[in-house]
Amino acid sequence: MIHINRHTLANGLRVVHNEDRETQMVAINVLYDVGARDEQTTQTGFAHLFEHLMFGGSLHIPEYDVPVQKAGGENNGWTTNDYTNYYLVLPAQNAEVGFWLESDRMLGLAFSHQSLEVQRQVVIEEFKQRYLNQPYGDYTHLMRDMAYKVHPYRWPTIGLTPEHIAQATLEDVKTFFYRYYAPNNAILSVSGNIAWEEVLRYAEKWFSSIPSRQTPLRRLPAEPIQTAERRMSVTRNVPVDRLYMAFHTCNRMDPDYYATDMLSDILANGRSSRLIRHLVIEHPLLATADAYITGSIDNGLIQLSATPLPHTSLEEAEAAIWKELAALTNEELSDKELEKVKNRFESEQVFKNTNFLNNAINLAYFELIGCAEDINHEVKNYRAVTPKKLREVAQRIFTKANANVLYYKASN
Repeated sequence: MIHINRHTLANGLRVVHNEDRETQMVAINVLYDVGARDEQTTQTGFAHLFEHLMFGGSLHIPEYDVPVQKAGGENNGWTTNDYTNYYLVLPAQNAEVGFWLESDRMLGLAFSHQSLEVQRQVVIEEFKQRYLNQPYGDYTHLMRDMAYKVHPYRWPTIGLTPEHIAQATLEDVKTFFYRYYAPNNAILSVSGNIAWEEVLRYAEKWFSSIPSRQTPLRRLPAEPIQTAERRMSVTRNVPVDRLYMAFHTCNRMDPDYYATDMLSDILANGRSSRLIRHLVIEHPLLATADAYITGSIDNGLIQLSATPLPHTSLEEAEAAIWKELAALTNEELSDKELEKVKNRFESEQVFKNTNFLNNAINLAYFELIGCAEDINHEVKNYRAVTPKKLREVAQRIFTKANANVLYYKASN
């Protein structure tokens, strides 16, 4: 059980904290409630661009990384379709440095044409390397565009096209920053060897003077229910064929999220999972198989991928996977198989909660989707899933009408 302290500053910044005296370090995490889903269709990739711009210097601190290194710390950040997250890890005696750094870049960035141009080129190069010039790199764009027709999940965090970042002006990025990077649109979470009273003092000292800003009310279009199978086939210069499948699922706050997550593990997590045991090991049709959920705040996807062996066609691979999906919809799991999956989830959750950095990151996320205290109920939620519930959820998800199928063919 993680003990959580909480407070909201007058400017709207939510502060959550967990004290951990087993470490000599402190993790300071700032989550901003802005992701790729908040972008305009003509300005995609902006949230990810800010993942880079936020390290380019702020109003009173020319270089973000220099004070971090001098204080003996490390930092990183990432962007998702739903939110943007930044964290700092510092020795406990230097924790205030982290509050100072994060507050200054929340107050305002050192916007300049030079900084924008540098980070613009970094992001465009990343787009080319990871999505355009890497084998199978564009499958995310292809699959999201096929699965989503109106919701902004139809583009990944990198954006629809590098041209959107290439055309971004300094005024465009300033507008985006002051619209979303505000104390009333952020969560500050702290975990490690630091008392709650100290966290409150530093939060008030460094963050309370930052003015709240008027953030837009999120009005995203709901994705219509898919009613017919969607298929696509592309040919690229890749080593071997690959199969991708995606099915619409519930959102992260839906009670059925836990069953959906478990289904992805039952299918392809470890040698005893069904796709790997049946189609990779026992009856080798596939070289690899994978399954995962996007875990999106809005309705997400469960995605499957498979690399057929040379003697297996894409059609044969797909048919074999449908057979495994049909088994999940027609028969309830045995208690033994389900218990194995539950034990894995419980051990993973317990392990995550022993790490102060994981705690800081997870506390902010759970505060975003509900309240930080929900982190203490995750194991119970997974434990409560029954064979009947798994079958019901599988029957709802794994239908032809809900399927998006991509044949990614090698040209040689």
